[in-house]
Amino acid sequence: MTVTMRQESGVFALEMSWRELVGSHLELTGKLRQGRFFPRHELLPLEGDGLWQVGQGVVQLSTAQSNGDEVLVGLAGPGMPLGMPLTGLVSYQARALTDVYCLWLSLAELERSGALAQVLLFQLMRRLRQTEALLAITAGQRRVEDRLRHLLLLLAQEVGEPVPTGVRLAVRLTHQSLANAIGTSRVTCTRLLGRFQTWGWVAWGADRHLLVTQTMPGAREERRAS
Repeated sequence: MTVTMRQESGVFALEMSWRELVGSHLELTGKLRQGRFFPRHELLPLEGDGLWQVGQGVVQLSTAQSNGDEVLVGLAGPGMPLGMPLTGLVSYQARALTDVYCLWLSLAELERSGALAQVLLFQLMRRLRQTEALLAITAGQRRVEDRLRHLLLLLAQEVGEPVPTGVRLAVRLTHQSLANAIGTSRVTCTRLLGRFQTWGWVAWGADRHLLVTQTMPGAREERRAS
């Protein structure tokens, strides 16, 4: 199997379509796989004896606070693995933010196939750097406004689609989800998003997807890095 790697925003991203992903697993393991479809908002079942590898779509990874609120801990896009063996959190769930196709990989298969494990290693590197970036936002930025701005820039990098005026987020996160990710209230998050819109930093498309514009401080640097 030939795997093409490219440097993207300081991390390695696997350039592989859904068809190529299925074909590569057949080549590596000799096993023809059927992908499993999860519609938007559905929870993925998580077991301790294997991992899901996202083939298409985006999955939100979260944990629960004592008050029941979900806290964003990561986003898994195409090629990226997720599952209970990759977390130490007691409360942990994976929810499809878009329609998602995944492949199931048992830990036994990964132990037998060094080539398959190597492919997943690059995606684990990406997940690790994403997690560090989230921690840096919540722990390193004292002002809520700065935390939200840096979170939007990270989302633009991870799940953004370049458009002429900036980057369109391919997934829709609620104001509550954004607020939980940066440790603030939904009311504060909504107020800040309104302020960002007034300043021209963000806009909403007809489909209600958020657009991070080139005028947001740091946006041009993120686009050059990607």
